[in-house]
Amino acid sequence: QRESTQKKTFTSWINSILAKHTPPYVISDLYTDIQQGHLLLDLLEVLSGQHLPREKGFNTFQCRSNIENALTFLKSRSLKLINIHVADIIEGKPSIVLGLIWTIIFHFHIEELARTLACTYTQPSLDCSSAVDSSAKASQSAHKTAKIKERWKISATKALLLWAKEQCSLHGSIHVSDFKSSWRSGLPFLAIIQTLRPGLVDLEKAKARSNKENLKEAFRIAELELNIPRLLEPEDVDIMNPDEKSIMTYVAQFLQYSRNLHESEDGIQEKVREARNWLAAQEKKLAKLLIDTENETYYQKYKEMMSFLEAFNQEKKPFLPLLSSKRSEAELSEGQQQMREEWDKMISQINERKAKLDQMLPSPLDTIEAWLQEVEHLQAEDLPDLQDPFKAMFVFREIIVIFKGLMDCFDSHFDTLQSFKNEDENNMPLVLTEKLEEMKRRFSNIHFTNSNTFLEYHYGLCSAIAKAVMLKLNIWDMKYGTKESVESLLEDW
Repeated sequence: QRESTQKKTFTSWINSILAKHTPPYVISDLYTDIQQGHLLLDLLEVLSGQHLPREKGFNTFQCRSNIENALTFLKSRSLKLINIHVADIIEGKPSIVLGLIWTIIFHFHIEELARTLACTYTQPSLDCSSAVDSSAKASQSAHKTAKIKERWKISATKALLLWAKEQCSLHGSIHVSDFKSSWRSGLPFLAIIQTLRPGLVDLEKAKARSNKENLKEAFRIAELELNIPRLLEPEDVDIMNPDEKSIMTYVAQFLQYSRNLHESEDGIQEKVREARNWLAAQEKKLAKLLIDTENETYYQKYKEMMSFLEAFNQEKKPFLPLLSSKRSEAELSEGQQQMREEWDKMISQINERKAKLDQMLPSPLDTIEAWLQEVEHLQAEDLPDLQDPFKAMFVFREIIVIFKGLMDCFDSHFDTLQSFKNEDENNMPLVLTEKLEEMKRRFSNIHFTNSNTFLEYHYGLCSAIAKAVMLKLNIWDMKYGTKESVESLLEDW
């Protein structure tokens, strides 16, 4: 069973790596697919970022040559390949193939990840200087380097275990002491998920569930929410003596997520600094624009403002994911909260400037603009609360009267806009063509929205509800007593 679990886990891990290959592909049978050597070379190229020599064909000689190239590359990294021979790989011997893949996983995945943790812990066996020396001093003898590598292997395993212990220790009585039966309950996986992404897991509920249910839930959440490949199944872990190498391979994926998360946070903070610097520059730019155009004509003021907005909207694009974040105040860092406040202030200043420009429109456009804004504001208002149909009917009737009064001016305002002569006594334009076109589009939107029908519909809906309530009251008067007692029941309901 251990061999079967390792084959399944290692195959899934390889496929997660080969997804990054160009072009990406998947393997189905590890023992068969490894025999040609191309799989090994592709895997090592993705992991190392290096281009390795290879034969393009698939005859026996070319397959042997490709496997030899892969093993030579691994030996150049001071990896011990004990009893791993080309002939055994070509034959697809399970124990040899699994041993080789584990060596690759441990060196390129677990050891590299644990290296980032090594200096965090002060265990005597965690020789940080040796770990650094093993990669930095390439000139050392192969024998000495191999000894350092062997020490580091012990350190990498312990570093990964210590990291897992730390994640679990934040959640009370959940402990791990190895990469075997400690994980059988599924609770350590859920605890790590809860540490990395608070709120995804309910550990109290988990403690009342079966092992298999917890393992299934942990693997599901990890795959869907953390994008961690599903390398294991519940039945691989919920046994007396689960496979250590398979569990280590899977746990390392959570450490990879944690590292990416921290790198991502660092990147976000840098982006926040850039966004705040940009906003400060835009604020100064807008202030200077207001001073420079103070004595200009309306046409020039509006033109300069449109130029500013065009550049502003173009330059804000890289920062939009940050600026439009839906995260709550509690989830934001101090820098992000300040950035949000500065963004809101900037938008407020822009809107204030646009409103002033609209007020400065030449007559009769200023009146038409004011009318447009009043109608648009009315259309944007929230509907009255329909829970009280009698009150809602009254509010709707008021809104309908106001809206009908405004819409009585629709045709006359639109005709005035259409016939507006856009030039002064010197035959110079008074208003930018873009502004006139924008106002015409707003008329079309108001006409298309047909809010009056919408309001009449809701008024009718409230009337129907009110009538139904009154009917109930009249019926219940006979069955339940006075209207007052029924009204009291309805209020409670």
